[in-house]
Amino acid sequence: MAISAQEVNKLRQMTGAGMMDCKKALVEADGDFEKAIEFLRKKGQKVSASRADRETSEGIIFAKTSEDGSKGILVAFTCETDFVAKNEGFIALGEEILAYAFDNAPADIESLKALKSGDFTIGEKIIESTGKIGEKLEISIYETLTSERVVTYIHSNKKLGVLVGLKNTNGKEVDDAGRDVAMQIAAMNPVAVDKDGVDPSMIEKEIEIGKDQARQEGKPEAIIEKIALGKLEKFFKENTLMSQAFVKDNSLTIEKYLDGVSKGMTVAAFKRITIG
Repeated sequence: MAISAQEVNKLRQMTGAGMMDCKKALVEADGDFEKAIEFLRKKGQKVSASRADRETSEGIIFAKTSEDGSKGILVAFTCETDFVAKNEGFIALGEEILAYAFDNAPADIESLKALKSGDFTIGEKIIESTGKIGEKLEISIYETLTSERVVTYIHSNKKLGVLVGLKNTNGKEVDDAGRDVAMQIAAMNPVAVDKDGVDPSMIEKEIEIGKDQARQEGKPEAIIEKIALGKLEKFFKENTLMSQAFVKDNSLTIEKYLDGVSKGMTVAAFKRITIG
């Protein structure tokens, strides 16, 4: 059947799909708009499936905190190319996903994708957008953090994000300090808040590395263990957040910096995520 330019434009306005895709969908659906939308969604599913093995190494990390500052979330919405990451439709969908995640607190990515947004789920909207854009799109990372005070930091390239939870703030305004610590986490990538939070398998590995290094240096076997434990303490100092030298003032550790802002203030937890 003949499809008018007005009908094609109407479907385009409704869906955001390309003109030729809209015309083809209307022809296939004999002018029925609901069937044409279904056709476009199926096209999106087809595109999504055909690109399932593609790498999504570009994208944007979105962040949000609650008004009282006690909750924060990070969502990494990813795509195949930097060109698409700058697309207004991609950014708008990422912001919508962030809002739904924040308001509904889903347990994981699959639960987030199952949330209803109007007549469709978030997952269906991502598939639909895949059809429009022609690239694989996905929610790669979803993290949440709750603490006495949560501060977020997104690096300028929008591909690195941090949540840091502070405790013992004593009612003080500590967002600037939280941002300093979040930037420290972004730059130095600590493995844990302090040595008590380091995975036992990592500790065991570092001890074995220390022993091997000592043996290669020809140290006596009787002091190998002691040397390895000394190297482990150095590892803790360099790789756990509270013991690290503060990048803005190397005379202070993060522990001493925070204590100077508010007596006893410390970091309860942090999350650091990257794209690519």
